[in-house]
Amino acid sequence: MVSTSHHRPTDDPQGHAFARFGGSRPERNEGPETAVDTRSGGFADEIAGQLGLPRIALSDLLAAEPLVDHFSWRFLRETVVFPFQSARYGRCLAVADPRDTASARAAELVFGGPVALVVASAEDISTALSRLADDDHGEGRTEAPQPQLREDDIEGLRDLAAGAPVVRAVNDLLEQAVELRASDIHVEAMRSGLSIRMRVDGLLKQLPAPAGVLPQAVISRIKIVAGLNIAERRLPQDGAARLQVGRSELDVRVAVMPTQHGESAVIRLLPRDRGLLSIEKLGFSAHDDRSLRRLLALPHGMIVICGPTGSGKTTTLATALSVLNEPTRKILTIEDPVEYELPGINQSQVKPAIGLTFASALRSFVRQDPDVIMVGEVRDGETAHVAVHAALTGHLVLTTLHTENAAAAVPRLLDLGVEDFLLRSTLRAVIAQRLVRRLCDRCRAKRTLSAGDLNADPRYAAVGFDIGETVYEPVGCDSCGGAGYRGRLGIFEVLELDPEIRSLIQGSTDASAIDRTAIRRGMTTMLDDGAAKCRAGATSVAEVLRVTTLR
Repeated sequence: MVSTSHHRPTDDPQGHAFARFGGSRPERNEGPETAVDTRSGGFADEIAGQLGLPRIALSDLLAAEPLVDHFSWRFLRETVVFPFQSARYGRCLAVADPRDTASARAAELVFGGPVALVVASAEDISTALSRLADDDHGEGRTEAPQPQLREDDIEGLRDLAAGAPVVRAVNDLLEQAVELRASDIHVEAMRSGLSIRMRVDGLLKQLPAPAGVLPQAVISRIKIVAGLNIAERRLPQDGAARLQVGRSELDVRVAVMPTQHGESAVIRLLPRDRGLLSIEKLGFSAHDDRSLRRLLALPHGMIVICGPTGSGKTTTLATALSVLNEPTRKILTIEDPVEYELPGINQSQVKPAIGLTFASALRSFVRQDPDVIMVGEVRDGETAHVAVHAALTGHLVLTTLHTENAAAAVPRLLDLGVEDFLLRSTLRAVIAQRLVRRLCDRCRAKRTLSAGDLNADPRYAAVGFDIGETVYEPVGCDSCGGAGYRGRLGIFEVLELDPEIRSLIQGSTDASAIDRTAIRRGMTTMLDDGAAKCRAGATSVAEVLRVTTLR
């Protein structure tokens, strides 16, 4: 698989890296190659200052002459080092942690002499390696001739999928996805060959396809990793695996679909070491934060989180459960899949093949004496009916639904067959959310709106901006790969059901009537929340309007 274990870092308690490796210690901050990047974060700056080592900026790292030809990409990525040539100091090694003596010793063996150490952040080194790898792929390498296989030659395909070139190609895809912080890898069979795309911060990014390997062999290797049947090419298949990619442990979910020119595979990456977010870090406004905490303190009822696929609903649910997770409460979850493993919580995963569905699990849950039940998604009338009755019998039920906004959840539940009087009794709140890309802190541009700006771009007025207000816009730099954005954050609307809104829940409920009433009674819409985050410099107006609609 992808798992490796060599070159583990060791501690150097004295911190005298140059003395131990025989390398020279350049003076700090001399020459462009050792410019201190004051915008970089803490660890690299701290350790460079503590050990008296030079600190190199990302721009200087990208401008330097790389010396990577004698190193494997896997070694560079796993040890987070970048070898380069310095006009002043000769051979240098940029390291994220100078205490990693094994990496520096390995570089000395490769070069046959001493190397000088400089400190860079792990993020900057990964960016430099990714940029160099992209350049290498784009230099028009000639592809090796691909072997031809008969359509029914399963054994030949299995042998190719187990061969080193194909294994290396799939491993490189996974490693690159981790470096780019991608959430999904799309491997698609086209007439011209494989198409590789990765979803980074919610948008797909095209990447070069592996050279010199058969497309069917790459798909087959992905199937083998996920425990799927490589001989079955006519039906969709779903699988899962747990992998060690570099220093990261991943759970992957694989979905394979037959298409016109072969098969398409989507690999969803779920890092196991990602920490749970606190409510503050989710991005709720102060008003919505108070509402959510008040709702989570309720003894029973149903709270629904709405949004499309990939809008962060699972993260919000997991954060809510972490708040509720106390020894005095028994919490049960049924999910598809289990994305966050929460200690102290009983989590189950649906298995439709053996009859373990959301609805059947819910029926068993009520006999387990729970205090809180989390249902990954209400997909059908049976699940909705059981969830409402669980909330009616004294449990706090958290679940998700696919609707456009918070008010639309009410008619959707009625459409699934839930009686209106039961919904009035059990539904406590609906939270709708979207994810927007966060502006890059290093390069975002600040501007004051003028009358010309509002006339030239009507989006500012649509979101509620006026002349003289300050907005922030994307620019693009080396750190964010020229996109102007890095990472994502949520925008929310919290619809609490008070007596007036409950009275609107009838057999033919109009979502727009509920929405208008909720706004009149103080609900902050996703558009309003997005505008507030624009004013705070967290995102841009274009991003907010990309994921929300005007009301």
